[in-house]
Amino acid sequence: MCGTSPFAVAAPEEIQAYMDEMDAPGQYGLDLHTNTVPSGNDAGTYPGVLPSAHLFRFTPEFSSDLTPNLELGAYVLSTDNATTGAQVDGGKVRIKFIAPKTTGQIYFWGANFEIGKVSTELDPNSWNAELKGIFGLRYLGWTFAVNSNLDWVVSGPVPAPTTVEWDTKLAYAVTHVTQPGFESYNGLGVANNLGNLNQYSQML
Repeated sequence: MCGTSPFAVAAPEEIQAYMDEMDAPGQYGLDLHTNTVPSGNDAGTYPGVLPSAHLFRFTPEFSSDLTPNLELGAYVLSTDNATTGAQVDGGKVRIKFIAPKTTGQIYFWGANFEIGKVSTELDPNSWNAELKGIFGLRYLGWTFAVNSNLDWVVSGPVPAPTTVEWDTKLAYAVTHVTQPGFESYNGLGVANNLGNLNQYSQML
């Protein structure tokens, strides 16, 4: 993954474009999200923050479907670095909806809402939420998906506006289980004043 931004970028707890995959009702799923920042800001951006440089994040995500179209999920957020060692930093819960599809339908849509609390070592505002729109289609082996994200602070001492991110995925199915592709994650800025893309994080 590569990215551009004039600001230091911390390792997020998960890096993925949401799709229409769902567990079968009554079954359980487990995804493991891991990432690190090989180089970055050693000083931190505010007092008490974990520096992004060499920060490793490990996030188990547990899921279970209530119905064929409604899924619950929970994340355990943890980090590891040379300063603090391994530690649990908080958790999030989510609910995901994927609209019913007819036989042969090539497109899908849905939404995901999540809310959680993280350590102030990762965010000065502990409680945050996100609403994600999920759109995509599959055709002749190709998969294209778009996530439109609204992120806002639920509770915390630092005033912060609602921000917008636009994530995309393009992949091609080589075999039944192999699907190479690309994903991009593009911050668009503040919801009521979208700005120049060069001012915000862009990752591929």
